[in-house]
Amino acid sequence: MPDNDIATLTGQVLEHLRRSGRRLVTVESCTGGLIGAALSDIPGSSDVLEGGFITYSNALKMSAVSVPETVLAQYGAVSLQTAQAMAEGGLLNAAGADIAVSVTGIAGPGGGSVTKPVGTVCFGLAVRTGLSSVVQCHFAGNRSSIRFQAVQQALQMVLNA
Repeated sequence: MPDNDIATLTGQVLEHLRRSGRRLVTVESCTGGLIGAALSDIPGSSDVLEGGFITYSNALKMSAVSVPETVLAQYGAVSLQTAQAMAEGGLLNAAGADIAVSVTGIAGPGGGSVTKPVGTVCFGLAVRTGLSSVVQCHFAGNRSSIRFQAVQQALQMVLNA
């Protein structure tokens, strides 16, 4: 995805958050902070961006955003259940946030399996009002392309919330 498309979508997300009076926290694994970077690239984003967690390891998913060890053991790091727990844990551990978006996946080139091939990415969205949703996508391309598609999907989920 071209950087200008991400910048346009990010601007729309920030404006949507401003209009709705919400603050966002990100919880990222395979994107490694790219969502937070896209948001914080735009001046003035601090009025709606609370911050973010980069939880690459399972240990940090558990300690930083309270993902239950049982969820990771039963479903794996790349699962709808883990994505939901990451988003809900982001809200739990970022008191100033009203909405959380999470992403966990396999960006490649290795790490995939028959049941979870490279390009499998799970997203979670949690809102303080108690609403939450999860989505699983299968993206094609190289590591960079998969990660940028994941950023786009996460931003679109926030925009639609």
